[in-house]
Amino acid sequence: MDRNELAAHLDVLLECGRFRDYCPNGLQVEGRPEVRRLVCGVSASLALIEAARAAGADAVLVHHGWFWRNEDSRVTGVRRARLKTLLENDISLFAYHLPLDAHAELGNNARLGALMGWTAEGRFAEQDVGFLGRTEGTAGELADRLALALGRRPLLVGDGARPVKRIAWCSGGAQGHFEQAIAAGADLYVSGEISEQTTHLARESGVPYIAAGHHATERYGVQALGAHLSERFGIECRYVEIDNPA
Repeated sequence: MDRNELAAHLDVLLECGRFRDYCPNGLQVEGRPEVRRLVCGVSASLALIEAARAAGADAVLVHHGWFWRNEDSRVTGVRRARLKTLLENDISLFAYHLPLDAHAELGNNARLGALMGWTAEGRFAEQDVGFLGRTEGTAGELADRLALALGRRPLLVGDGARPVKRIAWCSGGAQGHFEQAIAAGADLYVSGEISEQTTHLARESGVPYIAAGHHATERYGVQALGAHLSERFGIECRYVEIDNPA
């Protein structure tokens, strides 16, 4: 598939134009014109790029790309090594941040909800990135289910015995949306990361908080997107897991 046609399809599919994001979404680094083989991963680390090179990939597709707001823009050190590997091997880099969190079917939150069997009924938080839905069980039981599904033990703060019917979730570093989840009537909020103040808010509000891992909660959107491209255009897509305990 033509590289620019692929970029145009993804931009429309993920509605990139409606998001105010912290980084550019879409084609971030231009490689060879034709994309037949694609390597997908969560973050555009050197390890993922080297895996793409070894696989003979034409492009890399990630959730966490480069060129973040307020980041040092000089191409030195690790940035040089990453960019050099892409350019020397003529590999493109596609990255989709908030658009891949929010997409109703292929996004991180949609796929996390489907994995856990949470029935989505609405949205919350800025740009509708957070999901609201229904589930059954206590906060502690839901933490146990997340541990089995994600392959890592999440951190539960608050009353593990609290019954949960209305759940809010937002993958990655979305602990800042906790108060909005509470205001939306959630009995439990699940995200990837936790901050110092999150603990106090969980205890004082009575709404438990689960930090299930930034990387662990954001593995599924890029896989779903890769599967979509494979089915729609016949592109060979391979997901590469680069372990990250955060």
